[in-house]
Amino acid sequence: MDSWPVKMWLSQVVELMNDVMNKSNWYQSLTVLYRYLGTFATGAISILEDEEDVIRTHVLPIGSYYISNSDRLQVDTVFRKFSMTCRQLVTKFGKDNVSDAVASAWDNGSFETWFEVVHAVLPNTNRDTGKLNAKNKRFSSIYYEPGGSGDKLLSESGFDEMPILVPRWDINGEDAYGSSCPGILALGGVKALQLQQKRKDQAIDKLVNPPMMAPSSMKNERLSLLPGDVSYYNGAGDTAGFKPVYEINPRIQELLGSIQDGRQLVNECYFVPLFNMFSNINTRSMPIEAVNEMRDEKMLQIGPVLDRLNDELLDPAIDRIFNIMMRRGMLPPPPDELQGQPLRVEYTSVMAQAQKSVGIGSIERFVGFIGNMAKAGFQQAADKLDVDQAIDEYGDMLGVPTTITKSDEQVQAEREQRAQQQQAAQSLQMGGGVADIAKTLSQSGTADPNLLTSIQQAMQQGQGAQQ
Repeated sequence: MDSWPVKMWLSQVVELMNDVMNKSNWYQSLTVLYRYLGTFATGAISILEDEEDVIRTHVLPIGSYYISNSDRLQVDTVFRKFSMTCRQLVTKFGKDNVSDAVASAWDNGSFETWFEVVHAVLPNTNRDTGKLNAKNKRFSSIYYEPGGSGDKLLSESGFDEMPILVPRWDINGEDAYGSSCPGILALGGVKALQLQQKRKDQAIDKLVNPPMMAPSSMKNERLSLLPGDVSYYNGAGDTAGFKPVYEINPRIQELLGSIQDGRQLVNECYFVPLFNMFSNINTRSMPIEAVNEMRDEKMLQIGPVLDRLNDELLDPAIDRIFNIMMRRGMLPPPPDELQGQPLRVEYTSVMAQAQKSVGIGSIERFVGFIGNMAKAGFQQAADKLDVDQAIDEYGDMLGVPTTITKSDEQVQAEREQRAQQQQAAQSLQMGGGVADIAKTLSQSGTADPNLLTSIQQAMQQGQGAQQ
């Protein structure tokens, strides 16, 4: 949507949401989540409302939760098992809602005793859409103690949006958990690399500290392997001396080469060449077109992963944070043009911008092609390019702030004003030329026939004809 009020409203919303995310622990949690996602193909993060920071996020450790898919193969059910202290349970849920064991620990002053808790988030299939209370929201939220007595719950409430997001690196068929990721692909290489490193260290150890053998006559003698020390033995008997049991000649260079191959394999599984691409490319010796093509080719390798990350993590996270802030009245009211219109999120991170660079390169090549056509004599080629739209598209792909660009209406008004000024200047210039002619004619003598006397005679004849 090209509406300027909409763009300004979106710019304000982005600024306010960035402020909330920066003040919370959102970005710290993302660092941990990405590590889980790349190593185990599955990660989970909860986004809950917080009285101090608006939102509070928590990354669920691998193995502490169970997930299930909806009919759309999106995670909509999470059962999370974790531990809380007696003090935390009573503070969060109240003493009347905890189990007898927790209440007894509280009465005895054992505030730091740990208890197991389960948090279940699942679709609320029995909700009454006519009621707006917490128990009738889209998703049910249930806390309970597995070791508690009976069916007593710590709490039962709900969420308008799914508060626990579960991104997967890649999935196979109907699997709920991720089935492929750099950690899984590199697992065999990592094991081989560890074994090679172990064998290399053993070879070096045997080389510098080999197993020794000595004559039986030295059994009760003092032996030393310290540098510069001397060991004495009876030379009249066994002359074998004190020496290594066997001598080895480990081919350390070959081992190091094999280890380096293993490291390169692991790095490729984790897309290290992609992230180091710009630092490894010699832009001085390579044309910019070749650099752009190499960048675009590399980004296509990780493009599907970024798309899944947007769909399963970033988009629902933005929706969740946006709705929390909207319910709290922290966002300005949207303009009328947005009523009933869906919002699409565009990201400005380094990876997102690198992915968009494929489109940026296309615009640059297209504009360059039109310029070359115009230089070759085909001036009409420039008529095919919508310059204003090209600038808008290019700025959006680069993530240029809306506040530094002008609206279409403002640009059109300035162009009309500029055209009027140019027209006025041309009129003034033409008027100045007529005045100069009149001045020249007025300075001419009227006694002799000349242009001015001819003009006067013509004017007099015209007046006589009118009479």
